[in-house]
Amino acid sequence: MHSLARRLLAAAALLSLPATLSAHRMWLLPSGTVFSGTDSWVTVDAAVSNDLFFFDHQPGRLENMKVWQPDGTAGQLQNGATGRYRSVFDVRLDKPGTWKIGSQNAAVMGSFKVGGVEKRIGRRGPPLPGAPAPLTVADIPANATDVKLTEVAGRNEIFVTAGAPTTTVFATTGKGLEFAPVTHPDELVAGQAARFRFLVDGRPAAGLKISVIPGGKRYRDAEGGMELTTGADGVVAVTWPTAGMYWLNANLTDAKTTTPRATERRLSYTTTLEVLTP
Repeated sequence: MHSLARRLLAAAALLSLPATLSAHRMWLLPSGTVFSGTDSWVTVDAAVSNDLFFFDHQPGRLENMKVWQPDGTAGQLQNGATGRYRSVFDVRLDKPGTWKIGSQNAAVMGSFKVGGVEKRIGRRGPPLPGAPAPLTVADIPANATDVKLTEVAGRNEIFVTAGAPTTTVFATTGKGLEFAPVTHPDELVAGQAARFRFLVDGRPAAGLKISVIPGGKRYRDAEGGMELTTGADGVVAVTWPTAGMYWLNANLTDAKTTTPRATERRLSYTTTLEVLTP
């Protein structure tokens, strides 16, 4: 089959995929998650793409990226750079234990009308050079109609361990959708089950849908993902079929808003996990 014909078939197959499979995914990919000694470095890629973990769409933003040291205090992101398709940065693991790296974002998105003209709240995607600041809830006038507001909050985190694993960075706040693992995420082994607990506003997130997708989709036909659901205790069990890097994502929509006139809240949690061979 000619190259052009193969590309046309691939494009047709992509168009036939469900939206959940073809949607762009945001991810962080560490160079490793388990390090010996207490003076190691981890390099992290940050990107948004269709295939995991292949950067082909746009870079992840570094403005909100943070580092938590094993004792929970702030760490330092170093050597950050953003290119056309990915951002990259380093973290020096100079203290023993488990580190957390990632971003926590919250915003209000939506629209309203003034005199029949629709205006948007918030901004989707990175700002364009010279673009005006996005409108906020405070910009909605008293005479606005058709006000539709949604609270959006998400966490995108990874965990890396220098020496023996610790658990301080898993402390929860009781706000939004949070990850409270039973199995340490840096002790995952192929063929063995891991248990992760999810909380929403400090309570077990029962019935939460979890997607677990292995990297390397670019080099295979099937997605190879798992769709799982948490139990009444907010816990989901994952048995890893093979070693490698996995993308885990959870989403929740409810009406427990705190912003005036907002009617919907959308919460998300994303992490990248490394599964090692037995």
